[in-house]
Amino acid sequence: MPKESYSILLAGDSISRGVVLDREKNKYVITERNYVNLVKGRIKGTIKNISRFGATILKGIEMIKKEFVREKPDVVVLEFGGNDCDFDWEQVAKNPEMEHFPKTDYHLFIQKLKEIIEFLKEFEVVPVLMTLPPLDADRYLKWISKASKEVEENILRWLGSVTKIYWWQERYNSAIRVIAEETKTLVIDVRSAFLYYPDFRNFLCEDGIHPNEEGHKIMAHKIGEYLKKHYPFLLKI
Repeated sequence: MPKESYSILLAGDSISRGVVLDREKNKYVITERNYVNLVKGRIKGTIKNISRFGATILKGIEMIKKEFVREKPDVVVLEFGGNDCDFDWEQVAKNPEMEHFPKTDYHLFIQKLKEIIEFLKEFEVVPVLMTLPPLDADRYLKWISKASKEVEENILRWLGSVTKIYWWQERYNSAIRVIAEETKTLVIDVRSAFLYYPDFRNFLCEDGIHPNEEGHKIMAHKIGEYLKKHYPFLLKI
């Protein structure tokens, strides 16, 4: 039932934390013009952002259960997958002939995402999933290679093709959409908002994976559209 105020808990990784790459300093910083802050002012209630740099779904479950009793949220937004599908690129570069595994196994990612959705629904809390912004595989490869030609060649030798970075991330993104459908869970498809443009790379930082401030505007707009269409009572105007 509609209320005067809602408590929203946002659990995610560095994207939801508002991390962008500062081109001049060549280091990560948190921008105040991130999508969470852009959306905050339109919501009836509060958004508690517990997102952390490098967080995976396993870390996310810990964060949510720690904050759950204290916050008593009406809605929990889950933005995970970007770190889960990532690899230890330093080890890949050192041992390109060996087998390497993502930070969270694909099947474990699916299992844990379903578990946290079930946990939230048991307490009559509304879970909301978010898809992953697309990445620029070429730019990301340059970033993880740290300007080393040897490192880049070793990583490519293991990958086989730079496009594998994109489709590997897409595999986890597809899992989010499938889980949303199977569990009848709400999903905000921010990925499609980026892919709407002829060249989504314009909205990513130089690392090829974090949305820049324009990318955060796209995410905020997509979320606003979604709420206006499906849950207008959550909005102030």
